[in-house]
This record gives sequence, C-alpha cells and structure tokens, in this order.
Amino acid sequence: MYTKNGDLPSPSGLAVPVRELNAGHRAAILEHFLLLEEEDRRLRFGTQTPDEVIEHYVENLNFDHDSVFAVFDADLKILGLAHLAYLPAQKNQALAAEFGVSVLEHARGHGVGTALLDRAATHSRNTRVETLYVHCLANNKSMMSLAQKAGMRVEFAYGDADAYLKLDPATSATLVTEVANAQWANFDYALKSNLKNTNDIWQWFLSHGVAKV
Repeated sequence: MYTKNGDLPSPSGLAVPVRELNAGHRAAILEHFLLLEEEDRRLRFGTQTPDEVIEHYVENLNFDHDSVFAVFDADLKILGLAHLAYLPAQKNQALAAEFGVSVLEHARGHGVGTALLDRAATHSRNTRVETLYVHCLANNKSMMSLAQKAGMRVEFAYGDADAYLKLDPATSATLVTEVANAQWANFDYALKSNLKNTNDIWQWFLSHGVAKV
C-alpha cells in the first residue's frame, strides 16, 4: 500500500513488497548507498564510509553466495536494502547468516526495515540457516529497535552490539510464504516499471510538444 504520491509504503499493516535482487541491480544499489547521509553510512557500515569504499563494496557483492533484498519506490529507486551474507560453515556449528540493512531517511517509519528483516528471516529458514546475526554499533538505535522487536537476543561490548535470532527449520508454510512474497514483489516491480515508462513517454511528449503537421 502506498501514499498518494506513490513513494512510501503505508503503515496500515498490508504487506510491503520486498524484491530479491541480482547483479543487474548494482547501479541501483550503489545509488541507494550514495544517498545515505554521512551518519547513516557510519551506522550501516560501522565506520566513516566515503564514496569509493561504497563503490568497492557494491562491486564485490556476490549474488551467487549471498542474498540482497530491496523495497522500491514508484520511480524504481531503492528505499530500503538488506544484505544477507552467509557466514563460513563451521564444523559442528549451526549455519549462520549476517543481516545488514539501510533505509533512506524519508522512508523510515513505514515498515520497510521490518519487511526486509522478515523476508531475510524467511529466506534464511528456507536455506537451512539456523542463526540470523546482526553486528552494529551500540548507538544504532534503529537497528537495535528492529532487532529487539524481532525477538533477537542482544549483547553489548565496547561500543558494539551483536544480536542473534535462533530460527526454526523451514516448513511448507515458510516455503509457500517466500514464493508468494516473491511473486507479489515481482508484480509490484513490473507494475511500477510500466507506470514509470508510461510517465516517461508522456513527459517526453510534453517537453517536446506535439509535432505540427
């Protein structure tokens, strides 16, 4: 559900469409990160993060190993982005994945972060991950609120915070839920894409005027 300008999800409780990304979305991912303010970059990456570091990070995203999810606005700009990084398998230890998320300032408070975490948790369960892990700065209030709301166990040490969520095994319900979410997100993206293309065409005609006979 979206507001009148079509930009932001509504907090009405209806599902926020979360789309899984691929390597073809690198430019959109980079644009999203570069729109983050300096403090938001620090909270997302744990340190001051100049443009060139972000560019290197995006170039090295491994879509064959990790999963990346996003919420798009009506102009197909990324409002919120989540990176689910699978941690190296350890002998006799449960498979774990690390969750990182960023949401543009004007999109906060509309359920974007929660939707991304829910999508990542469901995907983790369906790929046999048993522990979802978050590492961030202890003063990252948004992330801490999101983690605690999800029932994560949070530990603080030396200015950092680690949050853990033990996941139940996949069920037929989680498998169906992920398929349904993917279909809904793909439909939402296609609809926005068609509307954007139509608007772009009309804007072109309006800016160039109607050809005279």
